[in-house]
Amino acid sequence: MADSRDPTEEAADATDSASTDAEAAESDGTEPDAGAGETETLSTEELRRQVEEQYDFDDFGPAEMAEMSADEWEAVFDADSWITGSELLDRVEDELRSNVERREVFAVVERVGEGDDDRVVAYSDEGYVIVRPDGSIQGTGTILRDVEPMIALCAMEESDVPDVDDDAGLPHPDTVPEGSGDFGNRMLQVVAGATTLSAVIFLLVWGAGVVALIGLGFGGAILVTRGLFFLFIGFFLFLTVANARLSDRMRSEQYRDRLRAVGAGSDERPSFLPEEAFEAGGRELEEAMERIHREAIEEADEGSELQSGDR
Repeated sequence: MADSRDPTEEAADATDSASTDAEAAESDGTEPDAGAGETETLSTEELRRQVEEQYDFDDFGPAEMAEMSADEWEAVFDADSWITGSELLDRVEDELRSNVERREVFAVVERVGEGDDDRVVAYSDEGYVIVRPDGSIQGTGTILRDVEPMIALCAMEESDVPDVDDDAGLPHPDTVPEGSGDFGNRMLQVVAGATTLSAVIFLLVWGAGVVALIGLGFGGAILVTRGLFFLFIGFFLFLTVANARLSDRMRSEQYRDRLRAVGAGSDERPSFLPEEAFEAGGRELEEAMERIHREAIEEADEGSELQSGDR
């Protein structure tokens, strides 16, 4: 199911709850407990100091944010100072493009719509997310979990957002190399070759001793043992290199297939995306993406039922 959250909702709920309690106390003819208010203020200050000592806010990221409780969050961050509107979308777009360029997130990032319909959209082969100017989001899949903490960070003035190019994002499928561990494989090949060569030398010396060209005595048994051992090690290392290269090729081809599926490096979006809704942005895009996601789930469920019936 699509998800929609607003990072200011919890703070608003807490404020409403406090107002309700105060009104109830006044209707009963009693004054709110001043001592309780002082204790609450003091505990908030203590909590703030504790959080500031525990976390390094110069290097504050999604992992640290996930560790914080709602009380700790409200004690440290002022909801009224959060960035919203077009500036928030600019920061979210740059942060997303930076993460995609570093291959920490797999998604195509676009900015669509104008004015109230302005949105940041990120989609992949495993889900999508739409970010609104007020910081609320709609989406599903792994991309939603990746973007959620980014929005809270981008909404804080203290958070630094990297400067990226407008075309930063996923690479073209044809530019993906066959593998990233070529240097390591070459070094392993050198070790395997040296080990195999040593094995051959040991066995040649042992063979010369067998035909009585060299008097080895009991040393011949040691040489043949070492030769066979080194030969086994060399063969094992060469097999490891071959398997690593094959795995690299398979991973590279799988990555290229994912890039082609989302239209990376192409001027056109994938055919399953609603072109007109992308041009319009806003609520029209949100409804279209939610409908596509729902249809995909229904299609997957039907496929599972057919497979179960065939069995």
